[in-house]
Amino acid sequence: MTINREKIEELLGYTFRDRGLPVQALTHPSYLHESGGDGGDYQRLEFLGDAVLGLLLGELLYLRHADWHEGSLSQLRSRLAGQDLLADRARLLGIGAFILLGRGEEQSAGREKDSILADVLEALIGALYLDGGLQAARTLVVRLFDEAAAAPEELALGRDAKSELQEYLSFHGYSPPEYRLAEESGPPHERLFNFHLYVDDRLIGSGTGKSKKNAQQTAAAMALTTLQSPLRQGGM
Repeated sequence: MTINREKIEELLGYTFRDRGLPVQALTHPSYLHESGGDGGDYQRLEFLGDAVLGLLLGELLYLRHADWHEGSLSQLRSRLAGQDLLADRARLLGIGAFILLGRGEEQSAGREKDSILADVLEALIGALYLDGGLQAARTLVVRLFDEAAAAPEELALGRDAKSELQEYLSFHGYSPPEYRLAEESGPPHERLFNFHLYVDDRLIGSGTGKSKKNAQQTAAAMALTTLQSPLRQGGM
């Protein structure tokens, strides 16, 4: 299988000088192992792209939410960089069809796996950074995440994050969550609510929304992202 570079560049809105970078970003380790190629797989680019994405999301949120505290900004950045959202953005771009996979991954629907899609998107961000600098990567990140960054309460809509969190905490033997109103701001017709979420008196999430319900759902969704991340699997 070969990669249609022109189509990939059209999807990304960028023309690469180093034509090998987008190919490497789309090459799964299983494909490289089976083909015996020497161009490299996406893993190193994914490592770089993860760092670049974190920086650019931090910049985006810092500029978008001038009145937010550091904790809320960190929670939202973690939510935006979560595997499910990265995979969703990869699907919106349509990059799954271009990933080079080994036979086993191909047969097990690897193109639809959240883990692979998220890794490839981060690798492409890393490739953009190497080829065109921070601005090239920034253009794609803003395009993919600005809407969600502007309305974080929408990330929780259609998902009962509060119930999911309640079940998660109960299963792992924790106390029920406690939602505390931390701040209420804005004019009467456009109020903003910020809730902190505590478990056993430990702050594990925060969320801002145009209603108390949405703010609490956002806080729960962000807490779930934090609790379920690999770095937190050993406990809170």
